This record gives sequence, structure tokens and C-alpha cells, in this order.
Amino acid sequence: MKKLNCIIVVLSLCFFSGFSQSETESGYGKGYRINFNDDGTKYMRFISWGQFWAQYNDDAPDGTEKLALSVRRARILSWIKFSDRFSMVAHFGLNSLNGNNTGPVGKDASAQLFFHDFWGEYKVANDFYVGAGLHYWNGISRLNNQSTLNMLTLDNNRSSWSTIGLSDQFARHIGVYVKGKLGKVQYRFALNEANTNTLDNDGTPRDVGTATVYRGREVLGSDEAGKVIQGYVDVNLLDQESNALPYKVGTYMGSKKVFNIGAGFFSHPSGVVLPNGEGDDVLLFAADAFYDSPIGDNGSAITAYATYQNNDYGEDFNLGPYATGNMIYGHVGYVLPGDITKTRFQPYVAYSTRSIDAIDDNANQFKLGANIFFTGHHSKLSFDYTNDKVGDADATGVFTVQAMIFL
Repeated sequence: MKKLNCIIVVLSLCFFSGFSQSETESGYGKGYRINFNDDGTKYMRFISWGQFWAQYNDDAPDGTEKLALSVRRARILSWIKFSDRFSMVAHFGLNSLNGNNTGPVGKDASAQLFFHDFWGEYKVANDFYVGAGLHYWNGISRLNNQSTLNMLTLDNNRSSWSTIGLSDQFARHIGVYVKGKLGKVQYRFALNEANTNTLDNDGTPRDVGTATVYRGREVLGSDEAGKVIQGYVDVNLLDQESNALPYKVGTYMGSKKVFNIGAGFFSHPSGVVLPNGEGDDVLLFAADAFYDSPIGDNGSAITAYATYQNNDYGEDFNLGPYATGNMIYGHVGYVLPGDITKTRFQPYVAYSTRSIDAIDDNANQFKLGANIFFTGHHSKLSFDYTNDKVGDADATGVFTVQAMIFL
């Protein structure tokens, strides 16, 4: 614990001394832009962010140090507007770089940058767009479209990123999508390629005949299991959210008054292969609600989210955060009263429970944490304690400190 305390103190002192300026004085505006014409309607905008973790696990296996340091995310995103009708997004970076997966000369797979997103989009009519490429216009729920820039909790609810490594590449599919608005209703639908390479054939001991495995396209062929369809629709009952980009905001810290109710789905015919070698369909469905609002005029604010998700990954599928069964998840955060131009504090709590058909038991997770905003989401420090219990296994607890910079 002495090492952990030192990390917390050092990070806190660095951030309080280096980023104590107010949000209104930060000067970030719309980020760095290169204008291609005099009126600024054609431009390229860049943003970049990094998240750095110090993680203490008192239940670490023998021979493994309890304190681990890592680069959780290192990303760069560019958004190009060629005209009023055509735009393109390119987003690249890396995730979870640590002492176990860095390369001696930076050439190992985990040390390499890769494209998270690369798509082009065309405006067909007012509030109606079509696009294609490696994209993040996902279905199922708000959290399956979560931005990593402005989450309420330190990280997303892992089971809500419901297809990572199963049918997609890090929550992105190659395909085509449509998006738009109809009054207060926003929608996104996509037809995508399913991955041949999945977590179930990437060096895991699971194989066809031993369990239900997510290897439909590989084993059954692309004609039977090659495509997925997904969509999400939400009603913006109060302030309207932007849908220029797919990334859903986790907390506005009371800068908007938002109340959205949504529902979504994900369908992959013959996505999994049963132990008898036959294909089985994958169908996920969720309904959720999101609320963010200031409370009075003293600078306080509340953020709340709740979702129910039905997960059918095929008969008795169970692989880490993914399992056939049901899930209920919710979180609440509260920005403490104070001057909105100064450092702000936001404690939060989150809880999820998942039924797992394969073991006839539940997986429960509890999170307690807090964000300290120095210049909003542009520079913040987050503290999180997570307690996990799966079935009758012993509960595990992990404490994480995250420092984030977003420019």
C-alpha cells in the first residue's frame, strides 16, 4: 500500500499544480483546426487524448506485483469536412500498453498503432446521412456507443461493449450505416461484416466441440455467418444531443439538461457454433435511459444511467464478460456544489448484475469512485474501486487511479 499511496500523492500534486486553471480559461474551444477555405466551412480538426493508470490489485496471483502501471489509451482523431455534404473520420491509437506487452524495439503487436475508426460519410438530405468504412455507429445501447473521452465511471461497463473481439475489431465493424433525426428521435442502423478472427480462435483453449464458441464465420463460412445487423434509437426529450459523431457522452457535468430513452439490438445469424458443430444465432437487445442536469444554481449536477440488456449469444455461451443471460446495469454521479470555473468534484457509484445461463448463477460488480475535474474532461484525475464476484468464486477488488489529458 505504501507504493500505491506514493503514486496517488505524486499524481495529485502534479495535476493540482499543473492544471488548476479554470475551464473558461483553458482555451481549448473546438480543438486544433486547419481551415481549407476563408469562411472555415472546409477544415480538418484534430483531437488527442491519453489515459494513464496506476492499478492496485490485492488479489494478484503469486509472483505478480500488486501495483501495475500502464497506458490505458493513447489516441489521435481527425475529422475532415470537405463540404457541407461529405466528411471523413480517421481515429488511431493503442490500448492497455504495459510492462508485459511492450516490445524491445516497439514492434510487437501491442505496441503498434492501429485504426480504431476510418469511415467516410455523405449527407443525403437534411438530418439523413449514409456512411461506410471501419465505423463505431453501433447498436444495442448508449454504452455500446460510449465515448472514451467523457465517461462518468473511470472506464465503461465492460459487458456493455457487447461485441468487442467477437464480431468486430475493438467495437468497430467494417460496413455501411445510416443515421439521422426525426424531430426529437435520433437513429443509427448498420449492416456490417462479421470478423473471421475472434477472441475464440485467438490462442484460447476453447475449440469447436468443447463449448459454444464465437467462430461462426470461420467454421460455417461467410455465406451463412458473414453479416451482422445492428441499430439504436433514442428519444431526446429535453436538450438535443449532437449526432455528428457516434460517441455518446458519459457526463455533461450539468452543462446540458438531457433526458433520453433508447433501445437497440444486435443480430448475427449463426454467429456461434454449438458443441455439436451446428450454428446458433446471436441476438442482443437493450433498453436504457440517460439523465444529466444541473441542480439549482449552485454548480451541482446529477448524471444517472440505467439499462436492461438481454444477451443471447447462443446456448450456454460464456466467455469472460460475455454470457448468454440477462444484465441490469446502472450508475449515478453527483457534481458537488461549487464555482463551475474552478476545480470540480464528482463522486459516483455503479452496479451491475448478470445472469449466466451456462453456470446457472450470477456475476455482480460494484464500483465506487470519484472524478476530479481541473479543466473539465480536458484534464482530470479519477479514482475507482471495483469489486467483482462471479458465481461462487471469491470476490476480487481492484483500486485504480487514472490521470487523463485531452487536447
